[in-house]
Amino acid sequence: MTDFMNYLILGLTRGSMYALIALGYTLVYGVLQLINFAHSEVFMSGAFGSYAIVHLLVGDGKATPSWAVPLVLLAGMVSGALLAAVIAWALERVAYRPLRKRGAPKLAFLISAIGASFFLSQLFGKLFGRLTSNSFPEFFDQNAVIFKPFGAEVRVLQIVIVASAVAMMIFLDRLVTLTKLGRSIRAISEDAPTAALMGIDIDKTISRTFVIGGLLGGAAGFLFGLNFSFGNTMGFIPGVKAFAAAVLGGIGNIRGAMIGGLLLGIVENLVPVVNIDTKWTDVVAFVVLVLVLMFRPTGILGERLGRAA
Repeated sequence: MTDFMNYLILGLTRGSMYALIALGYTLVYGVLQLINFAHSEVFMSGAFGSYAIVHLLVGDGKATPSWAVPLVLLAGMVSGALLAAVIAWALERVAYRPLRKRGAPKLAFLISAIGASFFLSQLFGKLFGRLTSNSFPEFFDQNAVIFKPFGAEVRVLQIVIVASAVAMMIFLDRLVTLTKLGRSIRAISEDAPTAALMGIDIDKTISRTFVIGGLLGGAAGFLFGLNFSFGNTMGFIPGVKAFAAAVLGGIGNIRGAMIGGLLLGIVENLVPVVNIDTKWTDVVAFVVLVLVLMFRPTGILGERLGRAA
């Protein structure tokens, strides 16, 4: 039981990060019917934005007083989210909007996304070095055990990641459900031409959708960087898995992306419980994805952003 709980906690921690990244994919797909493959680099930029600010604030981290830790965490998350939001906004303006205005085919969007993805990865490699072992300074004890449900150890970093992710997911769900911007996003997702006739500014709403996705992806980059080492190529694997999570939950469905991310993280981490070697983790995760899609081709909750939010 203790081992199961330990793996479950690890799964929720990793799944929370997948869910935040998956929301960026699903938001953009909801309004544009477009897979933004450059979102993995938006996620990566969040880690480096936070990395620069945290180093500026605490140096090597050894002299950080305990009272300042929450402030540093908040500053790191906000700085990463803001940088990622700016990059996501720029992506929409430079890589996608000109194509959309010209009525370009979907293949052109795909090529533009891949090009932007390579550009951002190489740009951050040039700016920060191409090491894959960057890490945040140890400005707090990440392994401090807070409590032990059923004997399993819940550490402070796991609480930071899960609590931050859940708070952002609830905020996004309320934003899309209750606000004027959320109604605009849902209207465009349902029927963009009719939404335009009703007075909704399509360009502005799409741009803001990219910014929201960037904020979430950047925050996920910061949380990922706290947990793992990172580099300019860090976005690929988590990006692919987050995209799979979005498909699993129902691409274009906000709550589906949240559920898909959490479920994928849990499945990955429960692999050792059923006596399967951890080197098969990715295989098992994608087998589960295929099995779910065989019975639910549009994902667990379906694919419509407008109906689900």
